[in-house]
Amino acid sequence: MLNKGLFRGLAVSGVTLALVACGGSSEDATQNETARFSLAFSDAPVDNADEVMICFKGVEMVGNGVGKQTFIIGDAMNTLAENDVCKNPAGETIPNTYGMDLLSYTGSDALNVLDGVTVPAGTYGQLRLIMTEGSYVKVGDEKLPLRVPSNQLKFDGVTLDLQGNVAYTVEFDLRQALVDPVGQDGYFLKPRGVRLVDNMSVGHIEGSLAEALLITNSCTVAPSDLSEPVAVVYFYEGSNLEEATLADVGGAEEHSPYTVAAVYYDGASAYTFSASYVAESDYSVAWTCQTDDDPEADDDLTFNGLLNVSVDGDEAVTTVDISG
Repeated sequence: MLNKGLFRGLAVSGVTLALVACGGSSEDATQNETARFSLAFSDAPVDNADEVMICFKGVEMVGNGVGKQTFIIGDAMNTLAENDVCKNPAGETIPNTYGMDLLSYTGSDALNVLDGVTVPAGTYGQLRLIMTEGSYVKVGDEKLPLRVPSNQLKFDGVTLDLQGNVAYTVEFDLRQALVDPVGQDGYFLKPRGVRLVDNMSVGHIEGSLAEALLITNSCTVAPSDLSEPVAVVYFYEGSNLEEATLADVGGAEEHSPYTVAAVYYDGASAYTFSASYVAESDYSVAWTCQTDDDPEADDDLTFNGLLNVSVDGDEAVTTVDISG
């Protein structure tokens, strides 16, 4: 996994330094009562966008009975250093923020946001990402505002064992999370499709789809625009699921997609797809030539094939060959 973060670090010898935290922090904990926690951001890309810039200010962890643990960009040690991307309506840089183009961190690439911060061990009921204004989606030369409800993304909590060293990743599945609402200016980033995963309990998928299947099903082949997907692959938790129970993004059927991956032509002979930070489990995998699934509508998809796939943890790579 490639991590591209830039960190503010301080040398420590024989003591545990206090972290910048609100309402109680690790300065109240002894060495034996703490754990080390790392957090990174990654992305499963979306079509028809040149940049998806998110602006965020920090991370909060709550619900462990020790007070809120807050890590502000550029202030707390072992956090990402701030940059000057995020602007307010007056065009001024918002302090203690970081602007991240999600499309620069796809697949197993990830941006480290917290790098081994020391926190009280235990179970935290919730983890929150503190977002700020300044986020946008760039399509061609046009920048459109990107909004996040309540300027927060909230996730179920994490469990940090005593003296453990735990790494989690926030995976932004933009085919599910990025919404362009009709009649409104700009985009919304919905919590649906954004997931928090333990790196020890996830794997990565690298797949290919046979050109013969595309031809047989009257799909697009060898597009001149290599950014144009020729098919889409849907992953559903559980094996041997019935096709009639599988929903599209925003659909009403029994099983909603866990993640969605587009299939692209490589310009030579292969049609490939990938899905990263996928929870260790068994999946039913369905593919379709319909690439225009509206995440806000219950679309009528026709799947062209269905198979079972097992994904291992510890960031192992699972190869999926769809050829029959």
